[in-house]
Amino acid sequence: MRARRIGSGIGRTTTMALLRFSALALAVMAAALGVGTLSPGVAGAQSLPSWSPQPATYGVGNDFEVPVTMSDGTILRANVYYPTANGGAASGPFPVLLQQTPYGKAFIAAGGALAGTDISYLVQRGYIVVIADVRGTGDSEGNFDLFDPVQSTDGATLARWAAVLPHSDGKVGLFGESYMGINQFQTVQAAGANSPIKAMFPIISGNELYPDTVTQGGIPDLEFSAFYIALLSGLDLGNPVLQPLVDAATSRNWSLLTQGLADLTPVEVSHAAQLVGFLQLIANVETGSGAGSFDDSYWQARSPAQDLASVVADHIPAYLVGGWNDLFQAGEPLNYVGLQNLYDGRPQTAAMLPNQPVTPRYQLMMGPWMHVTTGQGINMAAIQLEWFDTWLLGEKTPLGNTITPLHLQLENSTKWFSSAQWPIPNAPVTPFYLGGAKSGSDPISLNGTLTPTKPTSGSGSDTVLWDGVSSPCDVQTDQWAAGLLSLGLGELDTTDPCDDNDVTLGAGPGALTYTTAPFRQAEIVSGPIDATLYTTSTTTDTELAATVEAVSPSGVSKPLTSGALIGSLRALDPTQTWMAADGLPLLPVHPLTSASLDLITPGQVTEQDIEVFPTMAEIPAGWRLRVTITTGDTPHLEPTVVQAARLLGGVYQIQHNSSAASVLNVPLAPLSAFWVPCGSLCSAAGPAGQ
Repeated sequence: MRARRIGSGIGRTTTMALLRFSALALAVMAAALGVGTLSPGVAGAQSLPSWSPQPATYGVGNDFEVPVTMSDGTILRANVYYPTANGGAASGPFPVLLQQTPYGKAFIAAGGALAGTDISYLVQRGYIVVIADVRGTGDSEGNFDLFDPVQSTDGATLARWAAVLPHSDGKVGLFGESYMGINQFQTVQAAGANSPIKAMFPIISGNELYPDTVTQGGIPDLEFSAFYIALLSGLDLGNPVLQPLVDAATSRNWSLLTQGLADLTPVEVSHAAQLVGFLQLIANVETGSGAGSFDDSYWQARSPAQDLASVVADHIPAYLVGGWNDLFQAGEPLNYVGLQNLYDGRPQTAAMLPNQPVTPRYQLMMGPWMHVTTGQGINMAAIQLEWFDTWLLGEKTPLGNTITPLHLQLENSTKWFSSAQWPIPNAPVTPFYLGGAKSGSDPISLNGTLTPTKPTSGSGSDTVLWDGVSSPCDVQTDQWAAGLLSLGLGELDTTDPCDDNDVTLGAGPGALTYTTAPFRQAEIVSGPIDATLYTTSTTTDTELAATVEAVSPSGVSKPLTSGALIGSLRALDPTQTWMAADGLPLLPVHPLTSASLDLITPGQVTEQDIEVFPTMAEIPAGWRLRVTITTGDTPHLEPTVVQAARLLGGVYQIQHNSSAASVLNVPLAPLSAFWVPCGSLCSAAGPAGQ
């Protein structure tokens, strides 16, 4: 089931008390010096230690295809990169940074910019870097299974092995993005207390995999599944051939190629067989039957949410990085919230309190990125260096002392801000109720309104047909292909026009739009969003997607974020759902289990709370806020065979009347509420001198 494990935390320790006192003292000092005034939940100006990246002092040496034996005898292979000086290995000792990848360790080295891994930058500044092939991938032995729990044990074994490498100082940091970020949580959990792991830097990592990525609102994410099958299949079969060639060419050690070719046949045979199991998992999800088809024990055993309590209990600092249009957009802020809550002795899945104290041990940077564009516009390697200098070398740095560890860039803007709590206390939740009047903002849609006034009429609804499709010209299409289109177009100095204007999404019998009046001043949408739709249907299930947009005076509809829900899985988990002060959901959490399945009664009004993934975006003065409701999301979502049979021929009534007031619940505040600058941390130049 989806329930995120709620750890007991470690209480309000002496460290936390000191942090509270320090935050208060800094705020008093800032006020006395006239440097700024505090807003609720937002820290004032700080006087922080200075830090700048050390110079590139060392050369880079390497040992390729180093065998490491796991506890069950399986041999994994790793590449080791180490500092050199005077023609040999530098004496050190140096901390070790470990990354475990299913995509091929040679690819990580060659495509470091894409993988958030600048090996040379880190090694030249005094770190040993180890990149290992996950079991059953690359040149490692064994069978691969997606985030298989045995990989947790493998990670712990690799960490202990890395800690005693020649010239190591015994401290290990974990780093990497996507799969290589998620397995950091698994490794920490398996390593336990007093392990050599002392810090982690997971980039674009999920929280709960099933609701965050495998499905959206219980509807399978066919687009990403197809892309991921192709990616894993190609790399799993191609890397055993390519890696020995790349390693041999890089090191000029051609015996690596000879050995790789000798091992090729048994490796390829094992890799090909295990792909059948992966295809079976995808088939289970798409058909709605078998292991992994709901948010069951298979996904729970693989989700970082289950490991957050271990991260805190084992005192492992974690710097998180996410994107407002990433695959794991929903889960990345929840990892930050969970870690901060557990550190403060609160329930992991609760919303943070407005004045909740925070620790710099857990930080999150969220930018306007898709999966493969994460980090564009900032110096990720320098941030990683500062983080590991802080926690592995014990240096006094701004990152180690900040009282605003939440770093956020606005969509539609170049502005970066720092804060502390999520949701951001300065952004009160504003309900916008759906109405049947014409907004006059979109000539191709039915033009409903969004107003802050609850409807008073006893009747009012709009008809929409289930057609299972929508215009693919929206940001979702690019987002759930991992941003590859954006990446490619960026190389041509252009962008995908659909990422900037999804106005065609509101066309057709399966779409409705609801739009506010123009805003008098710039406003910031900040946080999770809920779309509560009261509906009737002629069928026993419904498919509804909600896309939130900013609409320019000229009619351009800029997509910001979206969410979806299959009606039969509409049940809420009251222990995890975040409620706003107005009594409406802000972050609806659905169990998405077979036990929570509840078919729609045709003709009966049902409440459907759609989790719209979180964002932080600017609505300029004169622009409008819109929500577009569709009965499909093409090519992102594809209902299962069972779901589709229940959806066929559906006619829905979206209610907007006094007894069934459909509403968009949005955290909203003027730009002036977000005043703490992120500084040079959030820049292409990097964190030097922040």
